Amino acid sequence: MVINQTYFVEFIILGLTDLSDLKYFLFCALLLIYVLTLAGNISIILVTQGDKHLHKPMYFFLCNLSFLDICYTSTTMPKMLQTLIAKKRTILFKSCVIQLYLFLAFVGTECVLLGIMSYDRFVAICNPLRYSVIMSHKVCIHLAATSWLSGLLNSIIHTVSTFHLQFCKSNKINYFYCDIPPLLSLACDDTSVNEFLLLFIGVFIGWTPFLCIIVSYIYIIVTIMKIRSTEGRKKAFSTCVSHLTVVVLYYGSSIFNYVRPISTYSLGKDRVISALYSVVTPMLNPLIYTFKNQDVKKAMYRYFVYQR
Repeated sequence: MVINQTYFVEFIILGLTDLSDLKYFLFCALLLIYVLTLAGNISIILVTQGDKHLHKPMYFFLCNLSFLDICYTSTTMPKMLQTLIAKKRTILFKSCVIQLYLFLAFVGTECVLLGIMSYDRFVAICNPLRYSVIMSHKVCIHLAATSWLSGLLNSIIHTVSTFHLQFCKSNKINYFYCDIPPLLSLACDDTSVNEFLLLFIGVFIGWTPFLCIIVSYIYIIVTIMKIRSTEGRKKAFSTCVSHLTVVVLYYGSSIFNYVRPISTYSLGKDRVISALYSVVTPMLNPLIYTFKNQDVKKAMYRYFVYQR
């Protein structure tokens, strides 16, 4: 990757707050969230891999989702915690490049993966007799690989275009990690191309999977309503509740944060939205899939309680 020379060798991350009274409270809260995120998602991975009852496409994708949540929280959270209590809040230019690249890769991958998971639910409910054929293990691997490749390609484009800019206005990032909007605000060059790429690629990596999710659930709801028994409708919809909840939380915040004109950004207000999908949502995902899914609950009991 060739990156233009910049005036700065490091950036200063301003972090979440400058209020000393809040710093240690936020540090403890975020550390607890990070530990719960790691514990919850690692548990999901162990259970879905270790319990033969969960060796199904739905849980294969759930395992990928948990791994992604671990990866992208680990990309930002350690530095975020450091900036809250350390006197030195700097991040090396190269480290900022790596952080942006990894974060965008994982976020983009998750957008596509959630779309693929909705397709899995669509096939399971709307075409159950051919489910095992359509969603074979080989197909699932290819779909998962597609989501990862999409995220990596998305990240390469944005990272290269962002760090080809000259940063000379300031080296203070008014955010709690390296992200595109706060970095563009520091650039001396024209950022119109970057803004176009953010919106244009966002249509494919963000809005296209989101629209696929909407279409999938329209068909799913129509199919469920045709089921005569109330118990049958309830059982069919229960397999989608967890995924739908995660989609609302994740897409509602991530699309708002990226797929809109840069002129509408307010870095101070957008911190809250960014914290929602980069900090809170990865912690909630395992809880949502555990409380809303009876199969996962039983598998958790077999793995962590019964084995003892």
